[in-house]
Amino acid sequence: MSEEVPPKVVVELQEGYTFKVSFPGAKNDTFLMDEPPPLGQLNGPNASRVLSAAIANCLSASLLFCLRKGRVNVKKIITEAEPEVKRNKDGYWRVVRVNVKIYPEFDGDVDKDRVSRCLDIFENYCVVTGAVREGIDVNVDVDTAKPK
Repeated sequence: MSEEVPPKVVVELQEGYTFKVSFPGAKNDTFLMDEPPPLGQLNGPNASRVLSAAIANCLSASLLFCLRKGRVNVKKIITEAEPEVKRNKDGYWRVVRVNVKIYPEFDGDVDKDRVSRCLDIFENYCVVTGAVREGIDVNVDVDTAKPK
């Protein structure tokens, strides 16, 4: 996997619990995230939904890549992802599962063997889903000096 631009994400507090999320180098480079009431106003998706979107996008792109490589004509793909959030043993809210449903639509007749082969392997190529399933190390450094 190659990256044309550094995969940096910048999150900046706007007001309340609304944050502007920027992706330097991307054409459509910002969106808002917010918590639902009572903390926020749901001015955008919260982190659980963005995580679910990342998983859904990665799985959709991996499936599409495999199908196209197998010369299966894809008309469209619609993917739904829903995070399941519960309290852990210490009482903290955690995403415990993301339920994903993918609806591919094919253009014309398809080779069922090629589709079946992709359905067997496409999840292995999803960078995000694979990392989430295995657990991700997250290194955190809080720098209280003046922001850059």
